[in-house]
Amino acid sequence: MGNRLSKISTKTGDKGETGLGDGSRISKTSTRINVIGEVDELNSWVGVLAAELETQDEHQAVLNQIQHDLFDLGGELCVPGYKALAPSMLEDLENTLVAINENLPPLKDFILPGGNKAASYCHMARSVGRRAERSLVALAIEEKDGDNSVTPLAIQYLNRLSDFFFVLARNLARKDGGQETLWKSRHTQSKKDV
Repeated sequence: MGNRLSKISTKTGDKGETGLGDGSRISKTSTRINVIGEVDELNSWVGVLAAELETQDEHQAVLNQIQHDLFDLGGELCVPGYKALAPSMLEDLENTLVAINENLPPLKDFILPGGNKAASYCHMARSVGRRAERSLVALAIEEKDGDNSVTPLAIQYLNRLSDFFFVLARNLARKDGGQETLWKSRHTQSKKDV
């Protein structure tokens, strides 16, 4: 792994480049740096969600682990060729997703992002996660033939993570007697009225 920062304001990025963990320098507009930024943004939203939940909430431990996993993913992206994710991370996430989903009624309609503050933060994490996933796929396509290619596990993890946040949002929207907001199209409603 690369050097840890002991000095934050290095001024080395003043010309539009940044350093990767392997010592190489690339443009701040590169797909790789874009993905790193989106994973960082996702991790920040997970932190906001965790801060919104009560300290003793049953989901705190999994959110904490997700933040560590996202940092590992950032490490993979920052040091091309480095592997930090393990299949067990994906399995743990899938098991948690299934456990939360078992207590939810079947979804028969689309739901709107919202419900309460915590559920809304989940939807923000979900949508930022999907954006990060799309950018990660773009990076995988750009670098598919090199030694620094994106692992399928990284894409799978982000894909499953967005699913997790959708299910968790449904769970949190129902806390304390709350409910999800179902989508109702004006177009569909006006046809029914005719």
